[in-house]
Amino acid sequence: MAIYQSSLTPDSNFEIAAVISDQPDARGLKRAKDFKIPYFYVSPRKYRSKNEYETYLVNILKDRSVELICLAGYMRIIGKILLQEYKNRIINIHPALLPSFPGLHAQKQAIDHGVKVSGCTVHFVDSGIDTGPIILQKAVEILDSDDEESISRRILKEEHRLFSKVIQLFFENRLKIEGRKVIIVNK
Repeated sequence: MAIYQSSLTPDSNFEIAAVISDQPDARGLKRAKDFKIPYFYVSPRKYRSKNEYETYLVNILKDRSVELICLAGYMRIIGKILLQEYKNRIINIHPALLPSFPGLHAQKQAIDHGVKVSGCTVHFVDSGIDTGPIILQKAVEILDSDDEESISRRILKEEHRLFSKVIQLFFENRLKIEGRKVIIVNK
């Protein structure tokens, strides 16, 4: 939980209010328990509709005064309930330089396509798949010797740094959305 480690640094301006997963054996839930962070397993199958499921999630988030939702490994399209309630307050990390290689297996897509540079992107979430306004990106060179696993490891290191940096920027009120662009406002 790189975000958790970042939240403990002296210059951090955020704390983790809760960890929620739709997977009962998610590593994030186990780590949250270890770090004594409130955690919740919420199965979408328990609910009659996506709206009902997301309404339940919103209630958990509001009960904990959550200001920003950070998606990490959440493999569902966010619906209208969450998008309306947390407009421009949901961010996602993606292991590619969007708009290239959206969706699943981005690192494999990059290797298969033969690109020389990939990386990671933090973006605001909208109703599409990895289509929201891009906040920050970090390039990672793809070596001739790379396979999906090796490039994934190098990209993951950058993801950890980039995600925490964006969270800091958000809580410093330094992110301004203008259409599809995200402007980082100077202090």
